[in-house]
Amino acid sequence: MRNKIPCSAERLSLLDPPMIQAVVDRNAFHIGNQYLSQNRVRIVEADDAQITSAVIGNSGLYEQTIRLKEGHLISKCSCALPEEPMCRHSIAVLLEYHRWAQPRNNQQKKSKASPAPQPAEPPTNRDSAPAPRSAPTTDLKLGEVMAFVEWFQLGVKALERGEPLPESSKLGGDIAPWIQAIRNLEERRRESEEIQINLESDMRTREAYVGRLTQQLQASMEEMKAAQANAQQLQQELTSCKEMLAKVAEVVSEVGSYDSQLKSIASEVLSKGSQLDKLAHSFREVSITLRAIAKNSANL
Repeated sequence: MRNKIPCSAERLSLLDPPMIQAVVDRNAFHIGNQYLSQNRVRIVEADDAQITSAVIGNSGLYEQTIRLKEGHLISKCSCALPEEPMCRHSIAVLLEYHRWAQPRNNQQKKSKASPAPQPAEPPTNRDSAPAPRSAPTTDLKLGEVMAFVEWFQLGVKALERGEPLPESSKLGGDIAPWIQAIRNLEERRRESEEIQINLESDMRTREAYVGRLTQQLQASMEEMKAAQANAQQLQQELTSCKEMLAKVAEVVSEVGSYDSQLKSIASEVLSKGSQLDKLAHSFREVSITLRAIAKNSANL
């Protein structure tokens, strides 16, 4: 992965953490800072113009080359992360270089403040070849790196077989923190697996509990449906009873009307009966009168 961004700094050592954080992704800066605190960064060769380094990432060892050229910061990393404008590994390298360069800058400032007398330089011959520059010191030896790579390959195979990491007591020096970081990651992975197993067991228990609740809910829903059917049936029966009561009320009202009619008829019959009694009494009186008249006429 290669990135190129504008940079106003004249030297790489002037790139402090706030400046780096201001231009990179927040999450990438956070992870790069974690790599720095976990001592995963190794600077192979560095000056204020270019840095060559290696970083132990979560998936392996990645190599970086960071240059400051013509007002641009050019970073190249062997990872394939899509982080812009700089990956987490390059960020960790810049943070490590800033931390590594601070003591050297302080020493240079002190030496400039109190310069020591310089020994006289021998005369140089223009025709002679220039003296070779001393090679910059490196933090790691090639043998240590090769031993670490061999141990790392054995460790990968052991992890694939589900075995613990191989013994690393013979490996020391500057790669010991790398190995310790890998062991810490392996311990975290095992702890994560245990946590995952516990979570899966808890999830299965909860799923069984949810299954029981679902069955109870289904049974309750069936009971509710049966209760609704009974309620509908009772409602229909109540409606039919109301209709019957309405009919009974109509019959009662008709019976009441018939009773009043019967009472009026009975009163009429009684009144006519009294009239008939009076008429019969009149007939008796007439009969008695006629009999008396007949007797008188017979006596004459």
